[in-house]
Amino acid sequence: MNFVLTISLSPCFCLVAGSLMTTKLSQPQSTLAKSLTPTSTNAPYFKALESTEIPPYVTNCPSNGLCSRLPPDCMTCNTNYSCIYGKTATFDCKVKPHVHCVDENNHEQENFTINMTCQFCWQLATSDYVCTNSTNCMTVSCPRQRYNATCTVRDHIHCLGNRVFPKMLYCNWTGGYKWSTALALSITLGGFGADRFYLGQWREGLGKLFSFGGLGIWTLIDVLLIGVGYVGPADGSLYI
Repeated sequence: MNFVLTISLSPCFCLVAGSLMTTKLSQPQSTLAKSLTPTSTNAPYFKALESTEIPPYVTNCPSNGLCSRLPPDCMTCNTNYSCIYGKTATFDCKVKPHVHCVDENNHEQENFTINMTCQFCWQLATSDYVCTNSTNCMTVSCPRQRYNATCTVRDHIHCLGNRVFPKMLYCNWTGGYKWSTALALSITLGGFGADRFYLGQWREGLGKLFSFGGLGIWTLIDVLLIGVGYVGPADGSLYI
């Protein structure tokens, strides 16, 4: 009977022992799986790192200055396009993220108002924006030539619409030629073509040199033409 009992209990013992071994082996696997699984606290951490990146516009925004004097790139305003043109209008504005400013009492604020003239950026005075210059057009021509320029509003100016806009402008570049120098050469040495040589007009200068200023007639005509500004530099620029 004892022998039979021992045989009957041995399978149970093996089953119990096997279950214990299985449990012990499964615990490290579950622990390893948990360690490989990203925790829920890591995702907000990476998002926090991304949110701390400083936008490029912050470099143009003065810190702890008056909010009403911030450049337009540092704020977001609720513009009202139904305002009366040429009249002063008030707009509600809010500073952009990472921008810090204060009011007149040196208290930090985010929401404020600004006053500006109701007009589009392309309607501003020429002193309120900067445009590209062209050296490929003739300034001395009839009619005066124009060129396509790209204009950008200055930082301290507020206006409606796009701050970068195209505009047709008159050619107004200069190559460094002086009107007084050209006129003086035309009066004194015009018979030898010195005025034409100075302005870069070599063929006309050689013609005056070998014809002795057209026997004086060409010299007198050039004095009048340079005096009234009709004859200018050969590169098409303006006098200085």
